[in-house]
Amino acid sequence: MNPALPDAAYAARIASLLHHLGIPADYAAVRGMTLQPEATELLPARVLADGRELQLTPAAASAWRDMVAAAAADGVTLLLISGFRSVDHQAGILERKRASGQSMEEILRVNAAPGFSEHHTGRAVDIGTPGSKPLEETFETTAAFQWLAREAGRFGFRMSYPRHHPSGIIYEPWHWLHQD
Repeated sequence: MNPALPDAAYAARIASLLHHLGIPADYAAVRGMTLQPEATELLPARVLADGRELQLTPAAASAWRDMVAAAAADGVTLLLISGFRSVDHQAGILERKRASGQSMEEILRVNAAPGFSEHHTGRAVDIGTPGSKPLEETFETTAAFQWLAREAGRFGFRMSYPRHHPSGIIYEPWHWLHQD
C-alpha cells in the first residue's frame, strides 16, 4: 500500500471497524476528517523505562530529534509521550473506554476513530515536559508549549487540534504533526 494513499481494502477495513464500534458511517464527512494511512517504515524515537519503543517515520524521527536538541539548547525539555499508533491499537483504546462506561460521543471528543488518527501516519507526536501532567490542556501554560508555538514550524511540526477544531476533537496543545 502506498503510505500516502490508502487503498480500497484499507478503506473497507476501516468501514468495518467503524461499524463494529458503532461509529456512524458518515463520521468522516460530518467531522471533516480524512482517512489516515498506516506508516510502514518506522524508527524508534524514544525508548520508555519499561522497554517499549515509541516510533515515528524516519523523516518525523529526524525532525523530532532536531527539535528536541534545539529546545534543549534553549533550556526547554520536550518529551515524546506518544508516536505511531496502529489502527488496531486505536480501536482497542476506543473499546476499552466504551467498556469503562464512556459513550462513543464522549470518546470521539478525545480520540479520533480508527483509520482517522494522525498517529497512524507515524508523523504525529504527543509532547510533554517535566512537571506537567501529560495530555492535559494545562500543557499550554508551560515553557515547552510556548517554545513549540514559536519554533515547531521550523522543524515541520504544526499543532493539529487548536481550540474549536471542526472535527469536534478537544483542544490538544500537546498534539503536533510533522509535515513531511
